[in-house]
Order: sequence, then C-alpha cells, then structure tokens
Amino acid sequence: MRPAQHPDEPISEDAPVNPPSSSRNLGGTFNQLFALSPALDKESIALVHRVRHDVYCRDLGWEPVREDGMEIDAYDRHSIHCLLRRRDTGEAVGCTRLILTRPEAPDAPLPFEESCRDVIDRSVVDPAQLPRETVGEVSRLAVMNTFRQRKGESNTEGGTVSEDDFESRGGMPRFPFIPVSLYLGAAAIARHMGVEHVFVLTEPRLASHFTRIGFDIHSIGGTIEHRGTRMPSVLSSSKVVAGLRPLIKPLYEVIEESVEAAFHSHPEFEHSMRSPL
Repeated sequence: MRPAQHPDEPISEDAPVNPPSSSRNLGGTFNQLFALSPALDKESIALVHRVRHDVYCRDLGWEPVREDGMEIDAYDRHSIHCLLRRRDTGEAVGCTRLILTRPEAPDAPLPFEESCRDVIDRSVVDPAQLPRETVGEVSRLAVMNTFRQRKGESNTEGGTVSEDDFESRGGMPRFPFIPVSLYLGAAAIARHMGVEHVFVLTEPRLASHFTRIGFDIHSIGGTIEHRGTRMPSVLSSSKVVAGLRPLIKPLYEVIEESVEAAFHSHPEFEHSMRSPL
C-alpha cells in the first residue's frame, strides 16, 4: 500500500490499474485519499446541492444560477445522495444520487423513463412492468472543477463520466477513482435499499468500460441527445459484487462498509424514504 498523500499535494483521482504489488489494494489506496458515504443529514445534503450548483449551474451552465447557491429539483425529495470528500480536509469532491420511485405514486416515471420513452427497447426490459420498489435511477453525477482538471485538460465535464476517464495517460492505464467510486456508492445504496434494477444514462461506449471492471451493465435502447449523446443502460445491484474484477472488489468493500455504517447511524432516514407523504 502506498504511503498516504501529503495534505499539501494536489490530489489525483487516478491510480494505476495495475499498480505495484505493494499498492495493489485499490480499497486501501482509496481509503487513504477519500471518504464516501450517503448524505443522510441536513448538512451533508445541503453540501450535495452546493456541489451540484457549482458544477451544473456555474461551471457548465446546464441549469440556471440560483441565489441560494443550491441546485435542487423535484426528484430530490425521493432520492438518496452519495457524497465523496477528501479524507484529509473534508473538502467536497463530487456527488451523485439514486432516485427512488415515489412511495405515494410508484408508477410516476423516473427521469430516464420520460427522456428515453421513444428509444427504450422494451423487449430487453420494460421499466414500467417491473416492481416499482425495485427500480431506481442514478443521475446528477457532479465532480468539482478542481478534481476533474487533469494535466492538459482545462474543461472536462463535471456532470458526466466519459470514455476519456478510462483512457491511458503517460503510457500507463489509469483507474478513475472519482467517477467509479461514486457509481459504486450508488450501487451499494441500491443494494441496501433493495433496488435491483438501477438505470443510468451514459455515453454510448461507456457501458463497455464499466463491463471491463465487472459491472453487470447492459444497454437497453437507442441514443438520445441530453447534454451530449446518451444511451439508457441498466445494472443489477445484486450482481455488482459477484461480477467485479478481483482488483476492484476491495474498493467496493470499503465503500459498502461506509454506506452500511451511515445507514446504521441514521435508521430513521431509510424509513422516511419508503413512507408515503
């Protein structure tokens, strides 16, 4: 395991995919650099909304700038947020969310069901026919500007995971800790909540990259234009652990342990998410 990074050094989201044997445990490396957990208290949830505002409103201009500095939409009321921080300083790095179906109106469509209505291949899966408590959507992934700018890159999008995140740099394959850990965090939350069918919009070829690290993710339709070309995909939360490459499993185990500890500390939160208003 490599030594912990000095607090004054610029932190990187990347680690070699095939690091030396002394630092082969990605979970240990991740744990030195980052802390990830569901945002289950008011302060953490507010921080998620501020991160999203910085990325989606100020940096990318995808949503209007708001006076309160908080990016919030109607789906947040029935979402569980995932927050990634620097371990040494507590600084927010990024976030995403798992949207659940509404307890009081479970048949109400999730965002992808609206935007992808005309391109979903319902012979593969029909979200409307699945038990609605087992359906969720990962969305609003956001990474703060200071953590997504790599050498030679001045404007990588902070609201998406792209194929570039999986490209080799400097002749060595790199592991994109930040976006992958956020998706693993969302998958761990989904497993905890019994959400088996997790839908997500991705770049068309991104699913293949996630498949390479062991995600059980499959395309379910054609592409749409939504802040770039996007394609709906689905992953099975119950198959996440079994399918992960041995190198990746320690990373997931660290994240899952943190997710379970957070829910154990806030037992009332899970009940509130499943109770009709």
